[in-house]
Amino acid sequence: MSEASEDGPPASQSPPALATEPGSDPLARTVFALLVLACLAAFLITQRLKHTPTAVHSYMLAYAFSPYPGEQTRLEAIAFELANTEAVTVTIVDGDGNTVATLLRNHPLVRYKQFSLRWNGRRGTARRYSAIATAHGHTILIPATEGALAPPGEYRVRVSLREQARSVLSPRSFTLVAG
Repeated sequence: MSEASEDGPPASQSPPALATEPGSDPLARTVFALLVLACLAAFLITQRLKHTPTAVHSYMLAYAFSPYPGEQTRLEAIAFELANTEAVTVTIVDGDGNTVATLLRNHPLVRYKQFSLRWNGRRGTARRYSAIATAHGHTILIPATEGALAPPGEYRVRVSLREQARSVLSPRSFTLVAG
């Protein structure tokens, strides 16, 4: 005679067999394997994207400038690098994405070399340029836009890449302040 334990069936009886043993369902194994592969693929794609350089990087912008006479910072300092050699168009856009000034049009730039230019706060398309050399041997291009002064507000730099047929906005804006 066997005695029943408090926690389960009598000692001489084994628990009832399940209809299928755990892990023996081929559909469950297949779904699990596909989920593991999908997670691995997502991880690898994410790692690749994190290590792929952006088309335009190393943006440097002043936080604010005032193009009015008597102001200390009369030109907006703009600098960036390209991941690939490319012909670029550089424009200044307002908060609504409208083009305010075109500083360069289809200008060839070399990859991984910092390119610096200045904006005088005026609307229009630059038709002439001047350049200055820094003590460190860098050249700064100064496009001359001759339209009316742009109104005070937030602006961004848009770099259009001709070969890639796409545009990249600067990651942050700068402010044109009234004098």
